Amino acid sequence: MGNIVAIVGRPNVGKSTFYNRMIGERQAIIDDISGVTRDRLYGATDWNGKRFVIIDTGGFVQHSEDVFEAAIRRQVKIAIEEANVIVFMVDVTTGITDLDDQVADMLRRTEKKVMLVVNKVDNHERLLNANEFWSLGFENTFFVSSLAGSGTGELLDAVAEHMEPEPEDEAQPHELPKIAIVGQPNVGKSSLTNILLGEERNIVTEIAGTTRDPIHSRYSKFGKEFTLIDTAGIRKKAKVYEDLEFYSVMRSIKAIEEADVVLLMIDAQTGIESQDMSIFKIIATRRKGVVILVNKWDLLEKETNTARDFEQVIRKKLAPFNDVPILFISALEKQRVFKTVEVALEVYENRAQKIKTAQLNELMLDIIERTPPPANRGRFIKIKYITQLPARYPSFAFFVITLSM
Repeated sequence: MGNIVAIVGRPNVGKSTFYNRMIGERQAIIDDISGVTRDRLYGATDWNGKRFVIIDTGGFVQHSEDVFEAAIRRQVKIAIEEANVIVFMVDVTTGITDLDDQVADMLRRTEKKVMLVVNKVDNHERLLNANEFWSLGFENTFFVSSLAGSGTGELLDAVAEHMEPEPEDEAQPHELPKIAIVGQPNVGKSSLTNILLGEERNIVTEIAGTTRDPIHSRYSKFGKEFTLIDTAGIRKKAKVYEDLEFYSVMRSIKAIEEADVVLLMIDAQTGIESQDMSIFKIIATRRKGVVILVNKWDLLEKETNTARDFEQVIRKKLAPFNDVPILFISALEKQRVFKTVEVALEVYENRAQKIKTAQLNELMLDIIERTPPPANRGRFIKIKYITQLPARYPSFAFFVITLSM
């Protein structure tokens, strides 16, 4: 699956406000000054049973020689190339500007689906003024207020129609598990891939960003078969300067969407950093199985409880995900690299297992009886039974009734 929505437009039309509303958190910085957003932001959302990645881009300024605006212009074009749907945002308070015309002229040449979104339409007068934007010639035009949220539901309905559906609940017999290796640049992802495959499948250097595109390889050894995906390093957005690297990061995120299990590799010398947590958040949001690999363990000076203390720090940061497997490996020295395969496939099996309703209720109802849910507005909640939903990841439905006090 590669569902991507790119938000584009000139500076200061409300793209970041819309992005924040779509992902449900204030991730993008918002200010009245144009040019606040320079680096691309990635977030995930779902609507009408469709899940997709949303990219917030910087303000597009054609023909500008400013170093930031020139870089933003190139990367906006890359986002347009990768996206399934393009949200072209304009501002009703300023009307149609020359910059809007330039963006519109560029988008008319693309074969991608374009949604013209007139933002800041939050009263009757602005609703009337918004009609002038029909002159831009886009059939799919929506009037919204990103700040208030009005009109965004109709827009998302239209966007979801052009998104690919979630995969079927049951994998096809010939379909192999997909395991992706992700992490920051230069943590040893390609080295691990080469060790597992037993060949120099990928180029390995000490230069961050050597791997550009996700590389799919078939693993078939020791009675185990799966597709192994090596990806480009995902570094902090503030450090993504090159257009090619921006493209690579987008491909890495798409590889996470494609995978069943993700091996998140971190560097033992630096420990788990904020960027590692950002990558983990992407994995968790996409509901993927995950294994934490602490690589370069051979380079760390150790004492009696080094591994235990290191693991405690990681688990504290991952909370409440306290059951994530953590392995200490060295791709260079081949320490516990094949244990990685066993654990990853075990996570895959756990993720796909189906629990019978009777067995689930026997376990859960006893726990619920000992720790019942709190009353809500004077009404008690009684859980009658639980059943597992037919999804590719663990998902459960609780059937309840409410009782008056």
